[in-house]
This record gives sequence, C-alpha cells and structure tokens, in this order.
Amino acid sequence: MRLTVAIDGPAGAGKGTIARALAARLGLGHLDTGLLYRAVGALGGDPVATARALRPEDLTRDDLRSAAAGEAASRVAAIPEVRAALLAFQHDFARRDGGAILDGRDIGTVICPDAPAKLFVTARPEIRARRRWLELGGDTAPEPFEAILEQVRARDARDETRADAPLRPADDAVVLDTSDLDPDTAIARAESIVRTRLGL
Repeated sequence: MRLTVAIDGPAGAGKGTIARALAARLGLGHLDTGLLYRAVGALGGDPVATARALRPEDLTRDDLRSAAAGEAASRVAAIPEVRAALLAFQHDFARRDGGAILDGRDIGTVICPDAPAKLFVTARPEIRARRRWLELGGDTAPEPFEAILEQVRARDARDETRADAPLRPADDAVVLDTSDLDPDTAIARAESIVRTRLGL
C-alpha cells in the first residue's frame, strides 16, 4: 500500500501542526500545500505565470506565514488556472519514495483522492480566530479579535463556495474536530486514525 496521508481543513484548525507531527512520527515527507498558494500570492505578478514557474526554494520565504500572504493565498487559490498549474508539483510530492503527508484544502477530494488515509481537521470559527489572535500577540495583536474572526468567516465562505475544488471533507475522510482538544491530544487521535488506515 502506498503511504499517502491527505489532511484537509480550514485555516487555524490545526492541520499543519498535526501533519508536521505525524510526518516526524511516521517518517514520511510533508508538504504544506498552502505554502504553494502563499508563495504564488507573495511573489506577485501574474498569478498563473507565477504558479507555473514556482520552485521548491520559493516555499522557504520568510513572509509566507503572514496574514497578508494568507489572504493572498485564498484569492489566488480561487483561480482555476493557478490550481491546475500547481497540481503537478503536488502529485509529484505525493508519489515520492517513502510516503508523504500533504495538508491543504483539497488533498483528499482532488489532489490525492485515492490516499488510503484521509483526515478533515476542523474547529469552530471562534476557536480558530482566537488561536490566530493569540498567535499574533493577543492584546498586542495588530487587529482586534473581532476583526480576525470576521476574516476567518470571510475566508471560510470564499473557500467553501469557490467553483473549483471547494473546501469540504472527502466522503471517506475521518473528521477530527480540535475545538476542545489540546495539541498533544489532537495529534494522538490523528496518529491513531492514520496508523489504523495505513495498517501500521
């Protein structure tokens, strides 16, 4: 069996934390596919041309975790030609020797629909917004909590209603709600699910 793990979910649900931890524990490669879209948005220019010319080293930019890059990513991800241009990059990574974990928003539904292990990691919008607010400094964050919550809801609406590859769980994905879980518990539950699915 090919060791491919697809992890999807909205921003701030914990899918990246879970994916990185599982990759380390299971010895699999990890690709945060959101970085592809963040890099396209951050690099600027014509998004389609930028996506077609994207290189692995573009994913190491220091500014890819910023709120601005996240907003840009959500906008360029809604462009079908950008998504098509980044498909090959993701497919190649998914087929790498030794197995791979990919996290994003359409891994289980579009990129790796045949992955034997699929998770959809989610959390309530208020929880995800609070995590982001705390990440940005809490009371010293550049924006108030209410503004960040509004951004989270707007991004969810954009991701869930786009015509091309909308955000949704794959039919055979296990949904993991992290709203009331600490990171260690969420990772442990995810690991149990993935090990069972992969027969490890």
